[in-house]
Amino acid sequence: MTYDTSNIRNVVLLGHPGCGKSTLAETMLFESGAITRRGTVQEQNTVSDYTDIEHERGNSIFSTLMHDDWRGNKINVLDTPGFDDFIGEVVSSMKVSATAVMLLNAKSGVEVGTELLWEYVEEFETPCIFVVNQVDHEKSDFDNTVEQAKERFGTKILPFQYPLNQGSGFNTIVDALRMTLYVFPPEGGKPEKKPIPDSEKERVAAMHQAIVEAAAENDEELMERYFDQGTLSEEDLAYGLRMAIAQRALYPLFCCSAAQNMGSGRIMGFINDVCPSPAEKFPGKLEDGGTLKCDPEDDATIFIFKTHHEPRVGNISYFKVFAGVVKSGDELVNADNRTTERLGQLYIANGKNRESVQELKAGDLGCAVKLKNSHTNQTLNKKGVDRKILPINFPNSRLEVAVQPPSKNEMEKLMKALFAVEEEDPTLIVEQSASLKQTLLYGQGQLQLDLVKHRIEQDYGVSMEFVRPRIPYRETITKESNEMYRHKKQSGGAGQFAEVHMRIEPYYEDMPDPHGLTVRNKEIDELPWGGKLAFYWCIVGGSIDSRFSNAIKKGVLQKMEEGPLTGSNCQDIRVCIYDGKMHPVDSNDMAFMTASIQAFKANFEKASPQLMEPIYDVEILCAGDVMGDVMGDLQTRRAIIMGMDAEGHYQKIMARVPLAEMYQYSSTLRSISQGKAKFSRKFAEYAAVPGDIQQRLIAEHKAQTEEED
Repeated sequence: MTYDTSNIRNVVLLGHPGCGKSTLAETMLFESGAITRRGTVQEQNTVSDYTDIEHERGNSIFSTLMHDDWRGNKINVLDTPGFDDFIGEVVSSMKVSATAVMLLNAKSGVEVGTELLWEYVEEFETPCIFVVNQVDHEKSDFDNTVEQAKERFGTKILPFQYPLNQGSGFNTIVDALRMTLYVFPPEGGKPEKKPIPDSEKERVAAMHQAIVEAAAENDEELMERYFDQGTLSEEDLAYGLRMAIAQRALYPLFCCSAAQNMGSGRIMGFINDVCPSPAEKFPGKLEDGGTLKCDPEDDATIFIFKTHHEPRVGNISYFKVFAGVVKSGDELVNADNRTTERLGQLYIANGKNRESVQELKAGDLGCAVKLKNSHTNQTLNKKGVDRKILPINFPNSRLEVAVQPPSKNEMEKLMKALFAVEEEDPTLIVEQSASLKQTLLYGQGQLQLDLVKHRIEQDYGVSMEFVRPRIPYRETITKESNEMYRHKKQSGGAGQFAEVHMRIEPYYEDMPDPHGLTVRNKEIDELPWGGKLAFYWCIVGGSIDSRFSNAIKKGVLQKMEEGPLTGSNCQDIRVCIYDGKMHPVDSNDMAFMTASIQAFKANFEKASPQLMEPIYDVEILCAGDVMGDVMGDLQTRRAIIMGMDAEGHYQKIMARVPLAEMYQYSSTLRSISQGKAKFSRKFAEYAAVPGDIQQRLIAEHKAQTEEED
């Protein structure tokens, strides 16, 4: 069946781990008739969380696309992981959703994972409804959860329901929008509708009035009718709510027990009746700053938001039709690499189960298999159409590890596996670092990297080990030095001769020319690893022919690439060649290159060399009761606390921490905070390494070099 754009709802389920997203998704499918029996996470038979690794862990790791038919409308549901290690799965799902459903745990209230997710709701400007789940828990506190949500996310949150008898005996919901009492049978499902009890009428009337006012506020005509009549008709109320939600002027809040199937049908009905279709949400943003209306009459444009690899199937590309209609067999052009892709077969998905369809209209979500040259974050268009959907801005990595196979013979196989996993998760970055001589894997958290290791060993048959990554130190100098070096080699036949007189000094922008020297030529180069080399040719009288200038500079750069202190890159140095000697027969490029290497090395050691280390700005959001432990741990990491602030009911710590002290910080923070903290980091600067640490690092490098020799 093909659904029109106006009959599609794209919904993403968000929430902290353990709030019940996968259970709610399962119940939604059951209520719509898409499945005939509800599975459970414990029994490992839910439509979502269908992979072996999710079964092992009992948590969502990948986002899962599902769909159901609700009264002739198609509701696409994207279930997402709760752990922020897998935030890439969440961000990609939000890119293609018109409504976010934020689940809150009635026992735990607003948790730190909810805070993180709300930042992305704001960034994507996604209309949102809240659902307080697990009101059947014996420690459920609905009112406190609502107050926490309002405190953190604002007064736009408006309760539409509340549980009449929360706790272990829960079976009744008071609905202020419909002014109805829902009483559920013990097995859940379809409730019995009853009048509001007298004891609740005053509270419900006040809630209903607040809902009507919120619906009227976003339309002048509705506001006039409300003032004239004191209320709104059911049709006007639905229209006003749809407008308010689409414009993010209102965040309705519902309650349910997904596990008992109490309240989920009402939530689905609201999504179907009131939440915006893809056409009613803001138009898609284009890379060039323009927008693209979700119009089925336009030329076809699709955007790949997720790639997943399945054994025996290969890569499955999940996409949203941003405009037009795509049909099985269509040929589309990739706007990123200009290759043509044939959509041999189109599918709609319910977890691992896929159903073939002939076409998908604007706003719908689907998938295709075995696309050859198209990947996550890329746009495909009808031939002759040139537009690119604004790519997803995935978050920066927060930690890195070095990876190595059991033997060098396995490296090629390991790299192939790593790149395949990287294709699925754009928050993973694989880098083969020439300067550090390591293969680095960057990610969001230790859990994410541990699961990458597990998958590669299980799915690709390659064992791998995580080791501590080397730190990209930088070497520089703090004072001027003048040294010369004579290279002379005679071994029968043509010999080698070169003498180089060199001055080195710290480089900074707009520094004056060197004192006592005549500058004939100067070159200031940006170095590949950062910083600069200023190379000045100050030869007077032709003691060295200028044709050897490039060889001398090449020697300097070679030594700067592997510095004298620890083998790290050197930066921000001015080198002046001011004298020397050459031989008419024995002088050549190789001789001058060798002489310049040794002259630079001798100079460097006398110029008060300084080792520099990368410093990161780290921002930590944590619960107040663990703040002391978090601060104490930071102090052991040579951190400088830059400030503290309150953000909602969480505490924010801003600190500058050396990268060398950040190894496995993700695991440590999770442990000391019992999962009640998150952090982000961003490179800030290079700063001088303390003297005692510098001496230790130099000694370690010397010992390692001697051992290798």
